[in-house]
Amino acid sequence: MTEAVGTSPDATGSRSQRGAKKRQGKGLTIERVWTTDGVHPYDEITWERRDVVMTNWRDGSVNFEQRGVEYPDFWSVNATNIVTSKYFRGAVGSAEREWSLKQLVDRVVKTYRKAGEENGYFATPADAEIFEHELTWMLVHQFFSFNSPVWFNVGTSSAQQVSACFILSVDDSMDSILNWYREEGLIFKGGSGAGLNLSRIRSSKELLSSGGTASGPVSFMRGADASAGTIKSGGATRRAAKMVVLDVDHPDVEEFVQTKAREEDKVRALRDAGFDMDLGGKDITSVQYQNANNSVRVSDEFMRAVEADGEFGLRSRTSGEVIETIRARDLFGKIAQAAWECADPGLQYDDTINDWHTNPETGRITASNPCSEYLSLDNSSCNLASMNLMKFLRDDNTFDVPAFVKSVELVFTAMDISICFADFPTEKIGETTRAYRQLGIGYANLGALLMATAHAYDSDGGRAVAAAITSLMTGVSYRRSAELAGVVGAYDGYARNAAAHTRVMRKHAAANDEVRPVGDEDRRILAAAGEEWQRGLAIGERNGWRNAQASLLAPTGTIGLAMDCDTTGVEPDLALVKFKKLVGGGSMQIVNQTVPRALRSLGYQEEQVEAIVEYISEHGHVVDAPGLRPEHYEVFDCAMGERSIRPMGHVRMMAALQPFLSGAISKTVNLPESATVADIEDVYLQGWKLGLKALAIYRDNCKVGQPLSAKKKEPAKAEAPKSEVVEYRPVRKRLPKSRPSRTTSFSVAGAEGYLTASSYPDDGIGEVFLKLGKQGSTLAGVMDAFSVAISVALQYGVPLETYVEKFVNMRFEPAGMTDDPDIRIANSVMDYVFRRLALDFLPFEQRSELGILTSAERAAEVRGEDPASVHVVDDGVDLAGLAASAPTVERRVEEPAPAPAPTARAGSSTELLEAVQGKAADAPLCFTCGTKMRPAGSCYVCEGCGSTSGCS
Repeated sequence: MTEAVGTSPDATGSRSQRGAKKRQGKGLTIERVWTTDGVHPYDEITWERRDVVMTNWRDGSVNFEQRGVEYPDFWSVNATNIVTSKYFRGAVGSAEREWSLKQLVDRVVKTYRKAGEENGYFATPADAEIFEHELTWMLVHQFFSFNSPVWFNVGTSSAQQVSACFILSVDDSMDSILNWYREEGLIFKGGSGAGLNLSRIRSSKELLSSGGTASGPVSFMRGADASAGTIKSGGATRRAAKMVVLDVDHPDVEEFVQTKAREEDKVRALRDAGFDMDLGGKDITSVQYQNANNSVRVSDEFMRAVEADGEFGLRSRTSGEVIETIRARDLFGKIAQAAWECADPGLQYDDTINDWHTNPETGRITASNPCSEYLSLDNSSCNLASMNLMKFLRDDNTFDVPAFVKSVELVFTAMDISICFADFPTEKIGETTRAYRQLGIGYANLGALLMATAHAYDSDGGRAVAAAITSLMTGVSYRRSAELAGVVGAYDGYARNAAAHTRVMRKHAAANDEVRPVGDEDRRILAAAGEEWQRGLAIGERNGWRNAQASLLAPTGTIGLAMDCDTTGVEPDLALVKFKKLVGGGSMQIVNQTVPRALRSLGYQEEQVEAIVEYISEHGHVVDAPGLRPEHYEVFDCAMGERSIRPMGHVRMMAALQPFLSGAISKTVNLPESATVADIEDVYLQGWKLGLKALAIYRDNCKVGQPLSAKKKEPAKAEAPKSEVVEYRPVRKRLPKSRPSRTTSFSVAGAEGYLTASSYPDDGIGEVFLKLGKQGSTLAGVMDAFSVAISVALQYGVPLETYVEKFVNMRFEPAGMTDDPDIRIANSVMDYVFRRLALDFLPFEQRSELGILTSAERAAEVRGEDPASVHVVDDGVDLAGLAASAPTVERRVEEPAPAPAPTARAGSSTELLEAVQGKAADAPLCFTCGTKMRPAGSCYVCEGCGSTSGCS
């Protein structure tokens, strides 16, 4: 930055005084859109009392309980649970504890109204009342939501922090570095995340003023990472959310790129040595750099050098001189290789970011928040809110443009009011935010809206509709910002940045004109957006603008669930089947409600819709659904599952939306496990060419998975005296000519085979034969050779447990449902075979450590009994075990192949998807309730309790 920002004299004033000096105009006139004059919004709703009891899915313990809470009858159980447990204030069980949604909404909305009146936002008290009623109506009807800190803090006795996104700064001095640790800790303690760029810190290849060699920014990352891991976030058990950025021309960039990939290698080595490297395990704390997302800030110069296979200079932090020249394509390859190995680093495209920067005279944008959607000045913050797009879709599948315009006006006004009374974790952040008033309006449920209107996510039509809505949202926001500038004044930093701000507004407007309409609906929305941009430009040239930034697309994890959204942020649907909690406890598998609406939009009759929905319920996908035309399959493509959206489909959607956002997009582009380093290079290169500001990828299964159980370490054996050389040789113990054996026929996803296992007379397996495929086929020959190799090794003393550890969870096709009641789903034939061998030949204690139990043992666990006490007679039928592991949905007798049903242990849509696909999904477990989380932008969110893995 060229200078310190935001030294306005009102930065330290009282909340009621902040912004009062800015009053210029008469105040806003607020129109009624959703409410009725003389009727309070609460009086139009049927309210009911509910009990909220939330348990840990794994052990059944109660995490949270509050009975008799009050909610509208149309709110889901899940939304009720999340809002009650996350946002109600006051100690549980005390008289001060909030018990009604009315209390929560009033606490927030009345605070906004009061601040708006005190700071001259409204023309009359009647306008203030309409503002309060309209905001209340939209919140209780789930049309939008503020970000989580608003619900946590506004209207309480605690600090009125309203922002979830922060950007810090650090300079090349020890005082600044230590202050960085302190400021980050304060932000983490408050439950938020922060990002910063370390590129001002001199490299390990440069000298200190004292004559020694600098340690470089990567070394200081270790201290910050340890601090984040200790403080966690908000005092909770999830990791703190942070972003660390380094410029591509920093001399230590290669070390930075490889930090997390090297740590992943360490995790694998320690796990194989028997250490507890599970997420949250006692030994995982020895792994460094795991509390941050890493991104390399690349320039156009570097990317052009990559394209041309040219050289690129790494520059001294103190003199700016080139101290090392490298081949750009080599470094780019190392970035892609590291991302292939561990999903980090992502890329931030520096020149694109700063070309859309409204405040370049104040300083460059050098960093972002943890999820990369907020990009602005150092030492700043952003207040977020998200619209629920599905609420604006009419019954005839047209988008309600007038209602959306008025709603965005209202929400954006409220967001700006919040800065008048907000508190901030540091004074520098407070000064910058009050001087530049960065806001981040966004939306959720885009994926659901596109499917409902029969638009494929990866299609020109889908991208056109999404771009039109995004352009309309940001155009209305900046138009309202210009109107606010005429009422309460432009932001403090506007005067010196007026030309640049206007230039960026014109770039947005021009981008709207360049969108090529595909259908009548997107053409209509684009026309409305164009009008908003032109109106905003005209008003802005007179008044200036109230806000340096207006929009971005956040993950909307917790608030998306609170609004009962099917999809988060910009994401497509996760899968076509989902997990729904029921009133009074329990849950069920349902097909997403967007699917029937989409089928009707495509012209299918009700009986066809019912048949297709039933097929999806049983199979989890639309392929070969009765009566569904293949050309319509793409409408139902999801992020995961049988028909998953291609990586470039995600990139192209981001590119369609980026020109209409002040900030960027929180989204991770998922690639299949089979993706190559070259594939990742291409995604990163195309992201630059398509004008993205930031891009992160995730290759399935690239990170170390969570083991079923940590293996207990064997006690160290006494070493032989060093004077002796003791050589041990294995001795083969052959099986007798006649030996007991067991043959098991099996089927994995329709692939049939036979497993024969022979044992020694004194017990212990010594031989395995596996038949799969037709006699004489290559596969049969390979399996025969594999069987001989395993058998010989067993006879030489290799423990069966070793093979089980190596082959269980191995993933390849065929994978899916089996006909074995003890092993309902297998990741591959190898996974099934060695699970079956473990069940047949390993004692309970060893199997328990590996997480391999019979159906009867699992049933005993569910009943709260000791599974070790269960004994199943080999030649009998274990009816209890079969019942416990049986499918929970009825199947038609005429179905030739039974469709997979969710297991009794499924606790979220992600786990349900695993059951349908027959393979594990890459997602962490929620620390609060134990269920598998689902992706939400660059983060993960728990459907059970609303916890997130990063941003709020």
